[in-house]
Amino acid sequence: MTNDERGMLAGLRLYVGRQAASPWRYALEQAVVGLTGWVPTPLGIALRAVAYRLILTMRGVAAVERGVRLRFASHVTLGHGAYVDQGVYLHACPAGIDIGAGTIVMHGSVLHVYNFRDLPHAGIHVGEHSLIGEYNVIRGQGGVRIGSRVYTSPMVQIIAVNHVFDDRSRPFVEQGITAEGITIEDDVWIGSGVVITDGVRVGRGAVVAAGAVVTRDVEPYTVVGGVPARVLRRVGEADPRPTSEVHYLPGARG
Repeated sequence: MTNDERGMLAGLRLYVGRQAASPWRYALEQAVVGLTGWVPTPLGIALRAVAYRLILTMRGVAAVERGVRLRFASHVTLGHGAYVDQGVYLHACPAGIDIGAGTIVMHGSVLHVYNFRDLPHAGIHVGEHSLIGEYNVIRGQGGVRIGSRVYTSPMVQIIAVNHVFDDRSRPFVEQGITAEGITIEDDVWIGSGVVITDGVRVGRGAVVAAGAVVTRDVEPYTVVGGVPARVLRRVGEADPRPTSEVHYLPGARG
């Protein structure tokens, strides 16, 4: 075998090793997704609700639209009633992605663990009845835990990893990373375009205004905004009577 051939074989092994837990898992996952992942309409969702049990864990019945990209599917868990929209990318290597019951992951979002440094707390966990908005990016090398009834608006970034860059004599790519993790507690609303950086905890019932960059912990039931984010007020301090008509989901309490 020539050096070029050895290099190509090593590259192929590296590629497969970045896609699935083993070569046979790669073959199985690619076969299942290739055969059923493109089928449109509710028929396709029903077909995947059965076929995808071969490659990931479903606690009950979950809905996966066509065109969802899965890597390390054996480390993906979907709760009963979870919905994964078209164009979502789930890369669960290797600590896993767990999406709770009734949670929705909207079009174009990326949930990416990609932990090849054996970081101890890597993974992404989303609680029940939450909503991950369109084109969100969640990086889980340091571990991301999102509670129940958390709503994120479009274009939110939750990034639980950071590069070290203090040594001017070396490129930053040679200086390693930090990965402290991010926790977002229950009943939090995060506005469009928000960036949440590594090491942050967002307390229960907090609201993060659109466009904010959150670099420090957010206390429960506070409204924060700005770059960097700061406290604007506490939930309930302003006049609770709305100035606009409020609409509710059917059956919701007013």
